[in-house]
Amino acid sequence: MKQKTNNRYQPKKYVEITNPEWVKNATLYELNIRQFSEERTFKAIEKHLPRLKKMGIDIIWLMPVQPIGLTNRKGSLGSYYSVKDYLGINEEFGTEKDFRHLVEAIHKKGMYVIIDWVANHTSWDNDMVTQHPEWYMKSRKGMFQSTPWRDYDDIIDLDYSHPDLRKYMTDALKFWIKEYDIDGYRCDIASFVPIDFWENVRKELDAVKPVFMLAEAEDKELHRKAFDSTYNWTLWNILHLIATNGISVKMLSEAYIAEHVSIFPKEGMRMNFIDNHDKNSWEGNQYSNFGDALKAATVFTVMMDGIPLVYSGQEAGLDRSLEFFEKDPIDWKLHENETLYTTLFELKHQNQALWNGSYGGEMVRIMNDQMDQVISFVREKNGDKVLAFFNLSKEAVSVQFDTSFDTGIYTDLFTGQQQAVSEKMLLAMNPWEYVILHLSE
Repeated sequence: MKQKTNNRYQPKKYVEITNPEWVKNATLYELNIRQFSEERTFKAIEKHLPRLKKMGIDIIWLMPVQPIGLTNRKGSLGSYYSVKDYLGINEEFGTEKDFRHLVEAIHKKGMYVIIDWVANHTSWDNDMVTQHPEWYMKSRKGMFQSTPWRDYDDIIDLDYSHPDLRKYMTDALKFWIKEYDIDGYRCDIASFVPIDFWENVRKELDAVKPVFMLAEAEDKELHRKAFDSTYNWTLWNILHLIATNGISVKMLSEAYIAEHVSIFPKEGMRMNFIDNHDKNSWEGNQYSNFGDALKAATVFTVMMDGIPLVYSGQEAGLDRSLEFFEKDPIDWKLHENETLYTTLFELKHQNQALWNGSYGGEMVRIMNDQMDQVISFVREKNGDKVLAFFNLSKEAVSVQFDTSFDTGIYTDLFTGQQQAVSEKMLLAMNPWEYVILHLSE
């Protein structure tokens, strides 16, 4: 007779949601519609889809597609994140029919689409302001107020203590999935909105179809019942300090990654990035922020546990901050960055060690004798394996690695050559050089 399992002593999983199966080895692309083409329309995006698919993009994140408020508008075109109508389409980008056709075109390419959602605040001229003024936060003087601590005078904050607001916003989120068949959301400043709201939203959206949810936040608690992925601001900050200030790589390996592996939920996917619309608009571009370290940092964010992001134009060598409130189209040209992304994403798709969350392999440190400058690790899953070696410094270095647990014949990702790895491996590494070795069953 079979003995019943006593579940009382089984540890409860921290993450209770289920990631969509198609996210297991997915990559992300943030698409700035306004600057993506001279036309800045949904239709103009479609001609880029074959290129994005070839590069290895799986999920396209469209910045907000809804109409933008006129009252207190910033610049001539306004901020994407000052939403006037949650259910409408911004005529600047096209019609409802155009948007529907774009979603269908993305799906036909075997890709998925999420849209930006701004739940924390609205424009001053959103209809809710006059129809439901009680849904908004008020100052001590009883006036509408913008998000505290930020200079955002084109928006006013919502108050989620009102059940009717929660129902309205939940129904609006369901609307876009039912009406346009989108696949999820990137949620703006998600931690400014009550977590129990998001947890209920996830349950209701999943009842319609499996969705992918990305939070602009770095709170691991959001992964429990609401979000598949959160921002990895911390990784960006450390890589930036290494690139610009020459801090020791130990801050990355012994502090950040050790903590990440130990306490962050394995099912929770951190979104790794070099650039995004916030960084690019207000804090410089990929070149000014990373300089000679750019390629090494880019490769690291893809080898690292997490889901990688490409921001519009990075693949074309975007070397300026795009205007946020005005038209400023990207100069599209062939660039070595696109080749780099294509190579990295092809490996990510094929090698299970690099898959996302619990689908991929854990990062395990490979010891070396130059720990202030060099970081090295292995990831392994179901017989697939990747060894990663990075000289994250501006100095050339000779380094010895303890590869006694990882001996074998590997393929060098960037040369295609076979390389034997013995118990001790010696490398002479140039400044910011990286070596990626992989094998597959």
